[in-house]
Amino acid sequence: MTKLPHLFERAFAPVETAVTAGRIPGGVLGLVERDGTRIVRAIGLAQRIPDARPIHEGTWFDLASLTKVIFTTPRILKLAEGGIIDLDAPLISALPDLRQYDEKAWERKVTFRQCLGHQTPFPAVAPIYTYGRDPELLRAFILQREWQAGLPVYSDINFILLGFALERLSGKTIRAMNPGPSFAFSAASDQAAATEDCTWRHRVLSGEVHDDNCSALQGAGHAGLFGTAASILDFAQGLLTGAGASPASIALMRTPLSATRTHGWEYPYENWSGGRLCSPGTIGHTGFTGTGLWIDFDKGKAWTLLTNRIHPTRHFDSGIATLRQTVGDLVNGA
Repeated sequence: MTKLPHLFERAFAPVETAVTAGRIPGGVLGLVERDGTRIVRAIGLAQRIPDARPIHEGTWFDLASLTKVIFTTPRILKLAEGGIIDLDAPLISALPDLRQYDEKAWERKVTFRQCLGHQTPFPAVAPIYTYGRDPELLRAFILQREWQAGLPVYSDINFILLGFALERLSGKTIRAMNPGPSFAFSAASDQAAATEDCTWRHRVLSGEVHDDNCSALQGAGHAGLFGTAASILDFAQGLLTGAGASPASIALMRTPLSATRTHGWEYPYENWSGGRLCSPGTIGHTGFTGTGLWIDFDKGKAWTLLTNRIHPTRHFDSGIATLRQTVGDLVNGA
């Protein structure tokens, strides 16, 4: 514990520099140890336009793809542990209508485990929201579309389909599900970090989901979760102590499925987001809006860096990749 405040001060410095230089409007850094000891600090603005608003330690963030690992992955693994699904069974065991007009379609062979590890031929992303705003019609479109197969890449489609499976098996839409302790699917606009001045929704987004496809689907498995630094650190500490998930599920979150990915998460590789000094027992993930979470099981600590780096536009080099790596190295004593 004695090293934590010193490490935190050093790790927070580049966040402060990024805000001062105008590369990001604001940021929140939080660290937690297995015993619950934690430090959180905020700096900068939660919103620049149309009016400036300061960020604070309890600011809500659109977590973007952290939804994949905080919401969707634990629920899929819990279903597998309970025998409701088989991770090596195809998705059609829960979604029998996936490409139902072509029984030989490759999409019908894709498994839950392949989706969790992004080991499928689905494209990285697709502008699904441009096909309409009816969420049920879009679900049908995704299920019946003839997707162009390619090499395995990190793909939102994998987790959109896992989200569909959760919906079918529970009989509830994702937004009707419990988002988890201290998480939500929206936030009060004056308490949230603003994201983009959206070109098709014609407003600055704050407290509503930024991800275009999640917005059109009105909830999805790849994005849409909101949380604070405290809620994320609570989640991370739960995994560190074993109280937040079963030993079997945590083991799978740490079990590699490729050179970079486990079940849902990433683990250390060259130039990864957590920096050069993470122990081998680290898992992590990032979100497009400027969020990230890394959990080092070997060292018994976790850290989250939350920024609104896409406010007011994504079309700007915020330097977020370098910032994440720098913070990770300093957290680990560089």
